[in-house]
Amino acid sequence: MFEMAPGPPTFGGKIFIMPTYHQLGQVPHKRHTIFRKPDGQHLYYEQLFGTEGFSGMSSLLYHVHRPTMIRSISEPKDMTPVAAVAKNITPRMLQGMNLPAADDFLESRKVVLFNNDLNITLAAPRKSLTEYFYKNADADEVIFVHRGTGKLRTLLGNIPFGYGDYLIIPRGMIYQIAFDGTDNRLFIVESFSPVVTPRRYRNEFGQMLEHSPFCERDFRNPSELETHDEQGAFLIRIKKENVLHEVVYASHPFDVVGWDGYNYPYAFSIHDFEPITGRVHMPPPIHQNFEGHNFVICSFVPRMYDYHPQSIPAPYNHSNIDSDELLYYVDGDFMSRNHVEKGYISLHPGGIPHGPHPGAYERSIGQKETKELAVMVDTFRPLKLTQTALDLDDATYKTSWLG
Repeated sequence: MFEMAPGPPTFGGKIFIMPTYHQLGQVPHKRHTIFRKPDGQHLYYEQLFGTEGFSGMSSLLYHVHRPTMIRSISEPKDMTPVAAVAKNITPRMLQGMNLPAADDFLESRKVVLFNNDLNITLAAPRKSLTEYFYKNADADEVIFVHRGTGKLRTLLGNIPFGYGDYLIIPRGMIYQIAFDGTDNRLFIVESFSPVVTPRRYRNEFGQMLEHSPFCERDFRNPSELETHDEQGAFLIRIKKENVLHEVVYASHPFDVVGWDGYNYPYAFSIHDFEPITGRVHMPPPIHQNFEGHNFVICSFVPRMYDYHPQSIPAPYNHSNIDSDELLYYVDGDFMSRNHVEKGYISLHPGGIPHGPHPGAYERSIGQKETKELAVMVDTFRPLKLTQTALDLDDATYKTSWLG
């Protein structure tokens, strides 16, 4: 069982997330003090960019222009996911690569599973997000890059990305994505609570502990700050309460000359996750990478198998009573499944047991290592399926343990 709290991690009654402090560009010596432009006459405009009021994570941004200059707001578009199956107990295998590609970034994003804590989304955008800007005011986004390379562009700086990268984008972050090509596949978790690293891997000061499967060196912060001194009409599509609003601002969103703080986007490569192994089969929490309220995200990476002389490397059958288990298959050979391809998503709902396919348990004996690569999401509230999920579903999966 994963160690989960009823809300964000706490310490001494305070929300305890403790990312690393970061600074980019120019900032004044003291907060909330005079900071003038090079002409010596005009001020830069300070903005506190934070979550959870004035007590959560925040950064201080310094803009060339006021970040509040709205020209117009268009009629909103409802984006609320609709449940095709609201109460599910059926094991599912979604063939994710069958999701049709689309040119527009937002139109390519299709929610396949959801509950009150998160959305699970697939996307296959052919074109870069450059014609407008996007802000998710509802959720932190964890974008896993299965296919494609490029650059995440944000008002706090840019981050290059490639195969196997997690892009963690805090809620409210204005961004664009520039892809190098047209063959792009993304697996996205939209979290309605802050996405953080597991508490058990951090000390009381927020530093990653020695037994953690990753450390601060593995996280890539924004390193290139774009500052655009431009006025005109700049479209930002903002999702708030599952409604997409089109807001036109009078200045370029990327006009920040400097910022510092704890609230910013970052990247982490699944290839930098260091697996924890043991003499006998280790349970799924050893693969945990991130967590939010009522869910965890795990990284399955190439690793040595169990080294007890009598060990059975395949996972044992186990009951999902309290959680739905979702596994997004990225690459390699999965010894617990008889047939799986890249981009497949297995869903094993709470309430019934699941385990290796017939023959997989026996085949695993004597094997020394695995090359598998996958992202797992365990949710502690049931997931609902959209019609998109049903369109991708392999209906034969539920009976594939009959042998």
